[in-house]
Amino acid sequence: MATRVLIVDDAVFMRDMIKDIFSGGDFEIVGEAVHGVEAVDKYKELKPDLVTMDIVMPFKSGIEATKEILAFDDKATIIMCSALGQESLVMEALDAGAKNFIVKPFKADDVLAVVKKVQAGEG
Repeated sequence: MATRVLIVDDAVFMRDMIKDIFSGGDFEIVGEAVHGVEAVDKYKELKPDLVTMDIVMPFKSGIEATKEILAFDDKATIIMCSALGQESLVMEALDAGAKNFIVKPFKADDVLAVVKKVQAGEG
């Protein structure tokens, strides 16, 4: 059964890049969100298996959205997406409950390796 993925990023090209990475594997993109408020709403509606969450977005940050999603579903699997130089935000996201993180610009092998690790319960 395919892993159902919600992609959250305010940049269209980043969402497209993640979609391309997941297109070759056993994944189904069930939705996209452009900011944290929409991410929480879409998570509740779609109940995906995996969320890729940008940290810095308008209206509600990825960290705030992660906290809200985990309050709704403590089994949610969220992988944060960060740019280089956002180490303190990444640590805050992990403290908020994100399972792991991937760094922009994305490399397909790195993204898939992190997803496999998280799915195997290795964080």
